[in-house]
Amino acid sequence: MSAGQAYAQLRDHLHTTQLLGGIQSTLYFDQNTAMPPGSAHWRGEQLALLALQLHERQTSTEYADLLANAEAEAGAQASHEQQRNLQLLRQQWERQSRLDPALVGQLAQAQAQGYAFWQEAKRDNAFARFAPALQSLIDLRLEQARQLAPAERDASGQERSPWEILAQPFEPDVSKEALSRWLLPLRSELPPLLEQAQTLPKGSAERWDLSEQSQESLCDQLLQEWGYNPERCYRARSPHPFSSTLGPDDFRITTRVVEGQPFSAFLATAHEWGHSLYEQGLPRTGDHWFPWPLGEATSMAVHESQSLFYENRLARSQAMACRWHPRFAQALGQDVWGSSQGFWRDLNPIAPGLTRVEADEVSYGLHVLLRYELELALLEGGMPVEELPSAWNRAMKELLGIEPSNDREGCLQDVHWSEGLFGYFPSYALGHLISAQISETIEGQLGPIESLLEAGDDAALGLWLKQRVYPLGRSVNAMELVEQVSGSPLSHHPFLRYLQQKLERLAA
Repeated sequence: MSAGQAYAQLRDHLHTTQLLGGIQSTLYFDQNTAMPPGSAHWRGEQLALLALQLHERQTSTEYADLLANAEAEAGAQASHEQQRNLQLLRQQWERQSRLDPALVGQLAQAQAQGYAFWQEAKRDNAFARFAPALQSLIDLRLEQARQLAPAERDASGQERSPWEILAQPFEPDVSKEALSRWLLPLRSELPPLLEQAQTLPKGSAERWDLSEQSQESLCDQLLQEWGYNPERCYRARSPHPFSSTLGPDDFRITTRVVEGQPFSAFLATAHEWGHSLYEQGLPRTGDHWFPWPLGEATSMAVHESQSLFYENRLARSQAMACRWHPRFAQALGQDVWGSSQGFWRDLNPIAPGLTRVEADEVSYGLHVLLRYELELALLEGGMPVEELPSAWNRAMKELLGIEPSNDREGCLQDVHWSEGLFGYFPSYALGHLISAQISETIEGQLGPIESLLEAGDDAALGLWLKQRVYPLGRSVNAMELVEQVSGSPLSHHPFLRYLQQKLERLAA
């Protein structure tokens, strides 16, 4: 076999796998945006079939031979990129080959059905209707963790817990011990900041709202200013905003308009566009990137750091408030703020709230801690599913001082558990920490972010990320990326410094 032939054959196999994955993502995007509810069962069968085919491609004897041949061909002379790709593929094979194909199909179908039951239960405020589907997903995920356990050990050789195993696809190498180090300080540090925020002056003197058409127009304007290319990108509506990559040149985002929350769609658009820009910036050319693992996102925490950078450091900034105040006033037909400072305060309402996706930067981490602790209780603590609503309400009262009046506002608000995505939520809080640490690094090199935005130099910020963060792909894990980009290990201190400084400026 000539040099490089085995690596090329493996690449061809991965390319076809990516095509099937793109079809799977397309069906998922349709399910969340346009599919009629009555199609849920058929869609479940479609997704189950694709999941089985993808699992077969990643565990077959043919694939194992392709991987082994490429490893043998590469040998000790392989480039660093080749070695990393083959290492990641071997790790993935070790995991996938341990899964029973029947379990893979059952999970895909349970996810589609769970999503349908969740939509119905949320609409009718009826948790009991969703509870059996949630229990089924928990049982299937625990079985998945059991099957994966022999291949799941940390760097020191210690076995991972069921929750840690399920978290690995979202956050490679994450552990409960590390999360305690990064996130538990937020439990004590954030409530005093929330209390401090209660003394902030109000923004608008009266309640206001924007028409759906006005909100859609403002979202379109924001995307146009930040490089939206209709040849490669598309925005739709869904019950829960998300970003999805269907192919190397097919990037989708969704938003929603929430009555009585006129900033919701605007900020969700900024958030999801940050996700999409990261996907668009991942390396997709060259011998060792797409469709190889190196061309994929580093982790969900890094993904979240990019979306939160665009939502919070940019869209919620004082400079952006100055830029967008006249446009919102024009869309509303009056200026209810009187100044851009008042508008900025309205853009940053900091107060305990019931909903995670509408939460401010201070209380958001507490929302994540609540979900993380409840996941541990459901998966490892033996808490019955039926107790989830009451446990949720107690935790909300303890962490945020408020309590939902119904399950729609409480444990039914997020889509993640309806798809069995246990282990996902901590990535959101880690994203805040990473975003803050990267932002400090940017300001150390380019100057204050606010000054760049005031000068209309948004593109300089995007270019910095495109040059230093996006190209890393999966060459490193999230914590290695943070240290490589910022020069320091991940810490919660930059995030808390940022919040304190922002509260002081909002009070000015």
